Amino acid sequence: MELIVNGASMTAPTGTVLADVVRAVTDRARGVAVAVNGEVVPRSGWSAEQLCDGDRVEVLIAAQGG
Repeated sequence: MELIVNGASMTAPTGTVLADVVRAVTDRARGVAVAVNGEVVPRSGWSAEQLCDGDRVEVLIAAQGG
């Protein structure tokens, strides 16, 4: 299936969950927020959030500094 992750196309197997995509984008354990099709998904739901062909995923990583 095809996903759009942070504006770029990504191919993923059927059955991919949100946690799989987050791990592909970052190895950070803290400071990560994720939305699917414009809806924020709490971290507790990442493993259960089944993705579908065409879903748009945004993975945001907090940064410090100025």
